[in-house]
Amino acid sequence: MTGQLAFVESPVQLLNVLEWAHTAALQDPPRLQAVPPQPTRRTPVPASATGGPTGPTGPTGHPVPTGLTGLTVVVLSPTDPMSRGQLRRMAQLARDEGITVKWQDARQGRGAVVRTLRELARPLRAADRVIIGDPFSRYVQLLLTLFGPRRVTVVDDGTATMEFAAQLARGERLVRWHRRGSRGPRELVLAPVTSMARRKLAPGRHRTVEIFTSLPVEPPPGTTVLANDFAWTRSRFGPPRLTRGADLVGTSLVETGVVDPDEYLRAVTVLARTHGATRYFAHRRESAEKLHRIAVETGLEVVRPDLPLELIARRGPIGRTVVSFPSTVVHTLPLALAGTGVKVAVCEIAPEWLRENASPRAQGFLAGVAGTATRTERLEFG
Repeated sequence: MTGQLAFVESPVQLLNVLEWAHTAALQDPPRLQAVPPQPTRRTPVPASATGGPTGPTGPTGHPVPTGLTGLTVVVLSPTDPMSRGQLRRMAQLARDEGITVKWQDARQGRGAVVRTLRELARPLRAADRVIIGDPFSRYVQLLLTLFGPRRVTVVDDGTATMEFAAQLARGERLVRWHRRGSRGPRELVLAPVTSMARRKLAPGRHRTVEIFTSLPVEPPPGTTVLANDFAWTRSRFGPPRLTRGADLVGTSLVETGVVDPDEYLRAVTVLARTHGATRYFAHRRESAEKLHRIAVETGLEVVRPDLPLELIARRGPIGRTVVSFPSTVVHTLPLALAGTGVKVAVCEIAPEWLRENASPRAQGFLAGVAGTATRTERLEFG
């Protein structure tokens, strides 16, 4: 494993690595080589989740060039079943593109961390470019202590990219926006790892740093920003069949301790009634208990997609209006669904919905996510 080496821990990260590879191959052919597609068997995706067959075809149904060599993706597999299932589906899509995928059970079993570090040490040192999906990940930060790459690319893993760019520009330590920033025993032990990782994610005389994003990001000094317009997704899937009603997009803000669960349920109920929504696309981290309450108390059909929502929406069927709370999808869905006629609307988080112990930065950060989504319609909640 040499050349281009990517580390991913979520389905969205792997999707955005595919988008980066597609963009890189078009803009700089020597960096990644496009090759003809190879016939591979695709596992059917349930029609209830996607609404159509798979296949390497563009919007018109004609074959499109596929296959990207020179890139190896290492999946640092999480433990929750929903994430693992989506990652396995995304891994197959990546293999269909000609990308080498190595599945690493990095969190399962005694000694998994030590075994993973030992297996990845050599390819890490040999890599010319490293692509990561989550600079806040403790696992990735630990891996970064093993090497000093000459080229680093950070791809989106949700709205955290905005906070990463801001913290990098200010020279701050890397802390997720929804955490209160406490310095407990675990944080103190990991502080040297985080500090070293931050240095290796910063541009310098011997290192270039690129951020590949669909979000509005101000480039930190010395970095470059490459726009992600979901060209790979649009070339491979869709256009979708549109339904008459609206669809709601779920969020894990309750699970991360930001939003009160009762307030969230009330908001979902009002939005569903107001916009005539019939389906609720669940976030992969939403709890089964919360989703059961939503289904019972609102009558919405809860759909647990087995691929990232951008792919599900692009393949359809999808509502003519998609309503979401502030999250990455209010930036990504308008790009993935460009030209389809789907309207994406965002409902802001009211201050009274926040939990008492939510991070002081939560309200401002979520307002910024919604306010910078220029391709969406803003909703008045009531």
